[in-house]
Amino acid sequence: MDILQEITAHKLEEIAALKAKKPSLREVLLNSESGIIAEFKRRSPSKGWIKEDGRADEIPLSYEKNGAAAVSILTDRDYFGGSDDFIRAARKSGVTVPILYKNFVVDELQLAAAALCGASAVLLIAACLTKDECRHFLNKAHELGLEVLLEMHSEAELEYAELQPDLCGINNRHLGSFVTDVEASFRLAELLPKDAVKVSESGISDPCTVKALKEAGFDGFLIGENFMKTEAPGLALHQFISAL
Repeated sequence: MDILQEITAHKLEEIAALKAKKPSLREVLLNSESGIIAEFKRRSPSKGWIKEDGRADEIPLSYEKNGAAAVSILTDRDYFGGSDDFIRAARKSGVTVPILYKNFVVDELQLAAAALCGASAVLLIAACLTKDECRHFLNKAHELGLEVLLEMHSEAELEYAELQPDLCGINNRHLGSFVTDVEASFRLAELLPKDAVKVSESGISDPCTVKALKEAGFDGFLIGENFMKTEAPGLALHQFISAL
């Protein structure tokens, strides 16, 4: 085999690895006792830096070792201090649980980026997309081997659930004002399809809230700032799960 043939053969192996089935966020949440998606979030538009020195090759793996069902990683650079490289670093460090690519997806290129960096699922936000755009991105994500967590915030946005995403998320934070109210999850849960895998996002800081949300029909709970603001996010997660 000459060098070009060798490089081509190796490249085909790389592509096969990228196309290989990734751990399923949906299946993990349906079978997890805690259902916690622990988020690696270094910065927030409303709070500024939460953990500027947070390392993507340490904290996500610590989350996994301390019982996280899955990990969410912010990849937006300008407002959240994130990067696609954080998912690569997390995978390289040994993270094997599903990773949610969390960004504001408005173009197909971002879906390709999510697949290339090692994500298992991608967040689509109803407030950012028309229903037709959301349908298109959902189909494209599936073509790339990615699951979709479709985030909604209001009753008007619940019509997007008709698109049958892999997971339905209720964001407790209003993306315009960034005000958080967990009651949004309780209010909207019963209006979602009965068979939907439901995820409550943002503003969760008390194990008692998770227990109540479970009773309301939620399978997953995306929690980031509550852990990231501590000295040891993985340990904070462990203590939270122990309290459950």
